[in-house]
Amino acid sequence: MKKTVWSAALCALAACMLSACGVKEADVQFYAMDTAMSAAVYGARAQQAVQAVQEELFRLDALLSRTRADSAVSQLNQSGSADGGGEVAALVTAAEEYSAATGGAFDVTVAPVADAWGFTKEEKHVPAQSELDALLPLVGSGHVHLSEDGLELDEGTQIDLGGIAKGYAADRTAALLAENGVAAASVSLGGNIYVRGCKPDGSAWRVGIQDPARSGGFAGVLSLTDAFAVTSGGYQRYFEQDGKTYHHILDPATGWPAESGLTSVTIVADEPQQVDGTPGRGAMCDALSTALFVMGEEEAVRFWRSGAYAFEFVLVTEDGRVLVSEGLADQFEQEADSGYAYETIPAA
Repeated sequence: MKKTVWSAALCALAACMLSACGVKEADVQFYAMDTAMSAAVYGARAQQAVQAVQEELFRLDALLSRTRADSAVSQLNQSGSADGGGEVAALVTAAEEYSAATGGAFDVTVAPVADAWGFTKEEKHVPAQSELDALLPLVGSGHVHLSEDGLELDEGTQIDLGGIAKGYAADRTAALLAENGVAAASVSLGGNIYVRGCKPDGSAWRVGIQDPARSGGFAGVLSLTDAFAVTSGGYQRYFEQDGKTYHHILDPATGWPAESGLTSVTIVADEPQQVDGTPGRGAMCDALSTALFVMGEEEAVRFWRSGAYAFEFVLVTEDGRVLVSEGLADQFEQEADSGYAYETIPAA
């Protein structure tokens, strides 16, 4: 993502254009897809764009939520099959690709195991190992069968698209903002951030990476334009039992919360020139943030260096380090007095 000089020139041009056009701003905050969302949009059609984005996110919530009995995902889980085509099939196809690429570190069929922990319910608890042992045979991409006619799930297998759905929502948001001619926007969909263009003053958007160890603190700040940034961390959803903390990011291989030595993973990718609204870079960042968290430091860095996908990262480790891939080095600002040791990770 070494595009600082070019981005600065584009930002300066965009600032002049926004100023000349008499920029309009529209802000909105709402709740969808089990998270608080917000958007700040600038442009002549800012209000129309915000309304379109909000309506689209409510639509996706109704379509993809596993906790809504009438959603397409719930109906798939209940019946075990769905017709071909459509967004659910497209998302499952993308999820299966990321599962295969990451050796199963990302897997949407972990849903029954998540239920056993109660992460989708009010009451959470630590399941017995025998309960997990009975559920783990239902987990794995081999239980999902995709064809031109549709998709089928093996008996007992269920899917949860929560690890990719908000990333896809960011893709759809990017498409709608482009359709409405929006020149600048900052959108937060929980841990999923999308920024379009630059700020009206011509500077890059500043995206803080929450410090997992300090509520309200930051481990660093990214300066981004036209980019997706998705963070997964154990601090986002967790519960305590008998003095031990259990977070919601499960290792599909064990059924237990991942113990990878990482406390936070942020994946960053540029927005492509053409945005068609299909599962794209936003969905990719969402899935890979979970996968790399499960992988741990060494495997995560090795996966990035493989070049399988174009992305950059910021990893926060349990032992007090912040690792920044070299493509983000000139866009990352260290947090003074954070107590972290900062390292730049080279591509080779």
